[in-house]
Parts: sequence; structure tokens; C-alpha cells
Amino acid sequence: MVDRLKGKIALITGGARGQGREMAELFMREGATAVIAADVLDAEGAETSPVTFVKLDITKKDEWKSVIDAIIAEHGRLDILINNAAICLYEPILETTDEIYDRVLDVDLKSIFYGMREVLPHMIAQKAGSIVNVSSIWGLAGVDSSYAYQAAKGAILNVSKNVAITHGQDGVRCNSLHPGYILSPMNEHQAPEINAALIAGTAVKRPGIPIETAYAALFLASDEASYVTGTSLVVDGGYLAP
Repeated sequence: MVDRLKGKIALITGGARGQGREMAELFMREGATAVIAADVLDAEGAETSPVTFVKLDITKKDEWKSVIDAIIAEHGRLDILINNAAICLYEPILETTDEIYDRVLDVDLKSIFYGMREVLPHMIAQKAGSIVNVSSIWGLAGVDSSYAYQAAKGAILNVSKNVAITHGQDGVRCNSLHPGYILSPMNEHQAPEINAALIAGTAVKRPGIPIETAYAALFLASDEASYVTGTSLVVDGGYLAP
């Protein structure tokens, strides 16, 4: 531990498991005063973790307000927001129903709108804040399925740039993070042939692990990235390099 987040208060969505949980635990090891991991799922081992776990349905703006109001009431500030929670469905466009499209965009994109809109006034008031919106390599390149997922992940890149430009002079930084194939509960039921193709497409010929995206999020969240905003950080083992 080198206290890269000493004194910081962070909120991470999708923090009960997978890369979100890894981020939350890492942020605490790096000296954060408090890390609040928000999720609709129960977190295993919560009683032995220094992370604070709360329930949040990210598609409901009233729940966003309740969680953030509680953080401000207890800690007086919120320094870091990591919008990490997401779902992935695999239907190509001709198999994407209105219900699939709306569900994926509500979880993966509209939730980020709700979160940033609720957090920004507090960050602007304190003249400091870092927002990291977790996108995907499919926010940067095409894929022959997952139409709704790709629509959301591509939009995350541009809404992050929008907030970076709009609120840079307010002391708020906003960046997008683009993981490739990371071993996590989100993709544990993915077809083996898809996994094999994703691994074969990397330069390092292996999947990523959650701690590797967590370290990237740590950099973007920390003051080490004080001159980094409006950018897109790719963590994909070289998948998009060709």
C-alpha cells in the first residue's frame, strides 16, 4: 500500500463481485477513508471486508439520490465515482427486441446519466472529483452481436468526454475505461468458443483478471492522473492493437 487514495471517499457501482469488488478492495488498501460498493446483489464476505456495501438499483434515480445523500451526510464529500455496473446480452440487431434494448441501455447507460447528474453538484462544490465510466473494447470496435450492449458502451465514451469538457474548469475529471476479456462473473456463462476467440485475439494470449482493470481504475481515480481527463484507457491485452 502506498496511500494513493489517502483520505478519499469513493463510490463504486457493481461492487459486490468481479472487477467492481476488486476495485473496492484495492481502493481501501490504497488508503481511501471509505469505499462504498453499491450493488443489487449481496456481497460475499462483506462482514470481514473494510468496504461498505449498500444496495442500489442503478436504474432508479431516487435510489441514486438516497445513496449519495447518505455518503455526503456521513463523510461530507465524495471524491470518486466509478460507474462499473453493467449487463451484457448477446442478441444481434435483428434479434434485439424493444425490451432487450431498453433493459440494456437502462442498466449500462442511463444509470451513468443518473449517477453523474447526482454526483456532479457535490464535486463542483468541492472543486474536485474523478469520475470513471467503465465501457468496454466494444465501445471502440465493432462486434457481430450484442447490439444493445455495444450501443451503450460506445455512448459511454462520448458522454465521458462531454462531462470532461463541460466540467474541467470545475475541478472534475471524467474518463472512460475500456476492458477487454476479463475473467469475471459477468462472462462466466459465455460460450467457450467466444472466450477462445477473445483470448486468441490478444497480444498476450490470455484473459485479463479483475485486479488488472482495478489498477487502471485506481490510476484514473487518483491524483496521479490529475492531468488526465476526457480520455479512454484500454485494458485489453493488446486485443485492439492490430
